[in-house]
Amino acid sequence: MTTATAEPQIESAPSVTPDTEFLSGLDTPALKQRFDGDNEFLFLDAFLPADISRTFAGRIPELMETVHRNFIPKHKKGGSVSRYTLDELAPEIPALYRNPEFIAWLEQLTGESLQVCPESDPHAYALYFYTEPGDHIGWHFDTSYYAGKRYTLLLGVVDDSTSQLEFELFRNDESRDSVKNARNLRPGAMCFFNGDKVWHRITPLGENETRISLTFEYVTDPHMGRWQRFVSNMKDSIAYFGFKQVFTRALGLSSDKSKPSTR
Repeated sequence: MTTATAEPQIESAPSVTPDTEFLSGLDTPALKQRFDGDNEFLFLDAFLPADISRTFAGRIPELMETVHRNFIPKHKKGGSVSRYTLDELAPEIPALYRNPEFIAWLEQLTGESLQVCPESDPHAYALYFYTEPGDHIGWHFDTSYYAGKRYTLLLGVVDDSTSQLEFELFRNDESRDSVKNARNLRPGAMCFFNGDKVWHRITPLGENETRISLTFEYVTDPHMGRWQRFVSNMKDSIAYFGFKQVFTRALGLSSDKSKPSTR
């Protein structure tokens, strides 16, 4: 596969560790009520402060050189950058992911004790690049291969597109009708949900459009069986980051974090 080459016009940003003081200004009890009422799902058009969003976006030009693109007919086309590259080239992202105050706020929403994913999980935090016409991902759940629950947090980084996050709530709840909706994940927006409960997709990108989003993955139990780990690694290799990056790390071998994996 080839790597993405087009770069969005984004001003570079200095290295700044994200500050989570903004969380104190949120009405957390009301947001938890919404989260619970929508079967562990919450979408906010304005979440991250502008300075944090600009810092993340400022890392994009350099990260464009590391994007691994893939194509799965009738399901997915786009690019991804795994945690290993972000550790080296965008340290503000793992800093926010691991921030104790940030995790504690998410725990208030879920009512669960959340943990970061093991070092061996390339999908713990990652960037999704939709930069070519038709880039998309089809309907799916964020299935947990872990022993416990997996929660997904999506954050908007760049969105000069008509592409939308479409989702269906209560799909597996036979006691009530499902709820369908679609939203744009603009810079600073967030979507937080239980991966096993929310059926969702990203609609195809149009001509001359760019959409880049950030994903964080938290779990209630970081243990994973050997077969589940193999399946998870295969999924990440084929659909996201490439075999070289995923399995080099899984086997504990060294790897150049700054270079993209190709298949």
